[in-house]
Amino acid sequence: MAPPVPPSATVQAAPETSAPPAAPAPDMITQIVPLLFVTLIVYFIVLRPQARRTKEQKDSLKNVRRGDTVVTSGGLIGKVTKTVDDAEVEVEIAQNIRVRVLRQAITEVRAKGEPVKDQAASR
Repeated sequence: MAPPVPPSATVQAAPETSAPPAAPAPDMITQIVPLLFVTLIVYFIVLRPQARRTKEQKDSLKNVRRGDTVVTSGGLIGKVTKTVDDAEVEVEIAQNIRVRVLRQAITEVRAKGEPVKDQAASR
């Protein structure tokens, strides 16, 4: 059997007091405007220039031709001697040392050169 609870320990309802009126909720538009403003700033400062640089790099890689000096992602600097196909080029990194490099591995086109003339055509 449970022990009896003394009358002083019972919970009594507090008399109703008038609470201050709650502040009106902020308008939804005033909450969204700063978020839109920050989003526009990020777009114009970060995303748009990055997209432009990516497009320029993609165009320069597509237009790599014989005679161009390029830098690969591994840090090798060489001169393009021929284009193997749409995905690869042949780069001369030292005299008579040629390697095949993926176009994606080219990070920079340093100097646009004149196309190398074939020796057979000049004879």
